[in-house]
Amino acid sequence: MGLFTGEALAQAPDPLEAAATAQSAADTAFMLICSALVLLMTPGLAFFYGGFVRSLNILNTLMMSFVLMLVVGVTWLLWGYSLAFAPGTSFIGGLQWLFLNGVGLETTDYLTGSEPEAVVSYAATIPHQAFMVYQGMFAVITPALISGALIGRLKFKAYFWFVLLWSVVIYCPLAHMVWAKGGLMGLYGGFGALDFAGGTVVHISSGVSALVAAIVLGNRKSYPGHLTPPHNVPYILLGAGLLWFGWFGFNAGSALASGGLATVAFVSTNAGAAAAGLVWILMEWVLTGKPTAVGLATGAVAGLVGVTPAAGFVTPMGALLIGGITAFCCYYAIRIKNKLGIDDALDTFPVHGVGGTVGAILTGIFATTEVNAAGANGLLFGNPAQLFKQLAAVAIAYVIAGVGTLVLLKILQATIGLRVSDNAETQGLDPSEHDEIGYGEQGLSDLSAITASSSTGKLSTE
Repeated sequence: MGLFTGEALAQAPDPLEAAATAQSAADTAFMLICSALVLLMTPGLAFFYGGFVRSLNILNTLMMSFVLMLVVGVTWLLWGYSLAFAPGTSFIGGLQWLFLNGVGLETTDYLTGSEPEAVVSYAATIPHQAFMVYQGMFAVITPALISGALIGRLKFKAYFWFVLLWSVVIYCPLAHMVWAKGGLMGLYGGFGALDFAGGTVVHISSGVSALVAAIVLGNRKSYPGHLTPPHNVPYILLGAGLLWFGWFGFNAGSALASGGLATVAFVSTNAGAAAAGLVWILMEWVLTGKPTAVGLATGAVAGLVGVTPAAGFVTPMGALLIGGITAFCCYYAIRIKNKLGIDDALDTFPVHGVGGTVGAILTGIFATTEVNAAGANGLLFGNPAQLFKQLAAVAIAYVIAGVGTLVLLKILQATIGLRVSDNAETQGLDPSEHDEIGYGEQGLSDLSAITASSSTGKLSTE
């Protein structure tokens, strides 16, 4: 009978408190898994890019992605997170979270504040550090995307300092303006542009920066008349598969909780990638006669880019349309870039810049509050004003990324220099920049052949 006494009932756990604890544990586990998935995207990107390049540039290409896991993995904890998400101005965060001061395991409403009029944070069920580390994985991969435009001719020292400065000067302000409380463009006190997982913050910023960097750096000596084909197409497919897999964490994780919204974003991510890849190979089939593995991989990545800003705001049918339209636009953007003679080596701007732009604009057309009540209706659902908000956000991202990248590169060009020597470019950056060769005896054979045909016959280490 003691089980039914008043004292026993008083000691029983509160059902509401127990449910809240269980929800927090589930959401935290979900977000930590998503953080790991987003981190996996950076090695995925490394192999995706690495498959395209010459065999004697493979290690340099891989390192241009992997080094971001080190650089931003440290700087995000020291100052990046504070500048991106701490309360501050409309353009940049404050300094109160430097060195993760005050960033603990609390699950309070740290993102939007506790004022009664504030929007309730959809991050309120996960620890502050879980939110911090998840956002840090975005900060890791975004500057790595730029490397695709710079393959084969940029000093690794210049790249190291460029991405370190870029992550502070360009990424942190854009992340704050779109996702942080009081940011200029976002839902938390801004003018209300929709960017669920990084169309402007990640893809437009990296794509525009890649275009500017390719122009400032100049074309490779081999461009366009003596380019070699991709040295390892299986690497390209492996990288695309890892990106697709990790992208579920990228988009579904941006719900910042397990549940319905994460499911919507997950389904939209797969729909956008599948539709874009299919459209791409069908276009190749019609226009060139044969579908290619490289085209399949590129199309799928373009679809993932396009659906990213819309993933948590559109229906699955909307995601299919966004993926297909993005693939069409990116396919022809590559052709236009080639005709203009711009040596964006791995088509970073046509895929990420154009794909992010198209996706951001289409979000303003296909978004609906029936999917996400915290978002907004787009043009097709009676709100043409949202389309103009999306266009404004796109324009701001273009200006910040373009001008900021130009200034950073000009400073580095005037101080440490940007390009490797002509000899090092011809022989490959693996031996000249890293004193390593990726493929052992085959690499040595390739290097010997190049050295024998060079005018000097000597390996440049400049």
